[in-house]
Amino acid sequence: MHDCSLPIQGQTIHAFDARGVAKRFRHAAIFGAFDSLQPGETMRFLNDHDPLPLLAQFQNRYGEQVGIEYLSREPGRIMIDFLRIA
Repeated sequence: MHDCSLPIQGQTIHAFDARGVAKRFRHAAIFGAFDSLQPGETMRFLNDHDPLPLLAQFQNRYGEQVGIEYLSREPGRIMIDFLRIA
């Protein structure tokens, strides 16, 4: 997993609130949203629990092409930025 400092100025950030997506569609929707990003764009992910299996899947699927940074790890309010690097 990559920790990266993401500058706010000049960066395109797209919100993805996983709390409203049915569980059986959730991962496919998350990966689809990330796949639609251009390099340098960020998906700001919101969830009600810490998605550790999802983070492992991101690392396996995208490797060096994704930067991952937690913005909030409060119980019930998880916020993570996924930066499309390449």
